[in-house]
Amino acid sequence: MIKHYKAMVSSDWNECLAPCGPFDCISFAYPRLEAELADVFRQYTGNFISLGEAAGQIRELLPDPITPDQMDAYLDESFTTYTGVPELIEWCASNSILFMINTTGMIGYFQRIFAKSLLPPVPVISAHPMIRYPEKSGMPPQIYELFETRDKSKNTDEVARSLAIPAAKTILLGDSGGDGPHFEWGAAAGAYLIGSMTKPSLDNYCREKNIEINLRFGLDYSRREKRNSQEESQVNFMVLTTTIKEIVNR
Repeated sequence: MIKHYKAMVSSDWNECLAPCGPFDCISFAYPRLEAELADVFRQYTGNFISLGEAAGQIRELLPDPITPDQMDAYLDESFTTYTGVPELIEWCASNSILFMINTTGMIGYFQRIFAKSLLPPVPVISAHPMIRYPEKSGMPPQIYELFETRDKSKNTDEVARSLAIPAAKTILLGDSGGDGPHFEWGAAAGAYLIGSMTKPSLDNYCREKNIEINLRFGLDYSRREKRNSQEESQVNFMVLTTTIKEIVNR
């Protein structure tokens, strides 16, 4: 990552750039665990338990580790993103804007995504190592391990500092309360905060901490009750290029 970047986007993945959860690959391999995994997801994204506690609960639930073949079967059946996300990643790369995926999802999930060329390349990923495979084929040059939700801000800060990207040129995307500490750091540093498919847990976190979400993009679930996958699929993330250009040029 020796390239000069004008700005950076540090974004969550699950239910933020893609309509999936971080444990879907596990429930695909072990369907009987689906309800328990969904409950763990709700607890840590709502900040009722830590991500470390959630990972411990999942390790106890798993009968065996998720193999690369099982991960590939899940991706072949289910991989998708919100409309325009791959194009947004490519647009950022072509405009010298670093795109960082910063997620509580699993490193092994992204290892297989990039090995199968399901996404354009990104220079850096921050993700959880609970599932991680030995091979490095197609992976970004830099991988940061993430053990708690607060590690998102630590990893974003480290990448930004290493490349001399100022906070004013840093854009954070998140959807749930699990992104709350990332947004709290970003608000204090002067980053631009985008709620993507904003959930009540993120809205509550920011309201309690007096954090202003600069832009609410896509469906705002803090103001509506039921999730609507069809409407979500009609949201085009390439619309964000206008906002990103404004931040780069200000």
